[in-house]
Amino acid sequence: MLTLPVLKRDKDSATLSAIRTSGMIPAVVYGAHQSSTPISVDAKVFAKVLHEAGEATIVLLTGLGAEIPTLIHKVDFEPITSLPRHIDFYAVTKGEKVEVAIPLEFIGESAAVEAGANLVKVLHEIEVEADPMNLPHTISVDLSMLKVVDDQIHAKDLVLPAGVVLMAEPDDVVALVQEVVEEKDEEVAADLSSIDVEKKGKEVVAPEEGK
Repeated sequence: MLTLPVLKRDKDSATLSAIRTSGMIPAVVYGAHQSSTPISVDAKVFAKVLHEAGEATIVLLTGLGAEIPTLIHKVDFEPITSLPRHIDFYAVTKGEKVEVAIPLEFIGESAAVEAGANLVKVLHEIEVEADPMNLPHTISVDLSMLKVVDDQIHAKDLVLPAGVVLMAEPDDVVALVQEVVEEKDEEVAADLSSIDVEKKGKEVVAPEEGK
């Protein structure tokens, strides 16, 4: 289980910009049985934890007395630098189920794709409910189920670990294969009626009457 040291902060002790300048990220931890507590975390350490944990793995916060099991609930990124500028940690309680989106991991080979069809990944995460201590890091999607064109994998086809309940609609499409459609250049027939045809030879003028 991942651990992350944090510091409790006083909202009035330093401005948020000053905290970020010092290499820390302002954050908050809260939950059903945890009062909202402002904290700060080391930016470099958090980057490593976020890469390993994502938003579906328990992270133990240390430095506030007893360790607090949490989920990374929300990360606010700076739009220009794409660096985290604020984090929400949700404190979980063992035995109390939570609903989270688990990333999907696509494994195996599709016979239809190997034969030339297109693979379309419709979903990249799936909503489930489980005891936070039993949340899987990822859920596998076996592409070998896609054998011919138009085959589909639905949410209900996913194999979930024990104690994990699907919260998405069972018929939601996770992945499918479709036929490759080749675009053909259509030859446009020339519209001869719109082309002025040059007359060849001398023009014959009919004689006027009486001459």
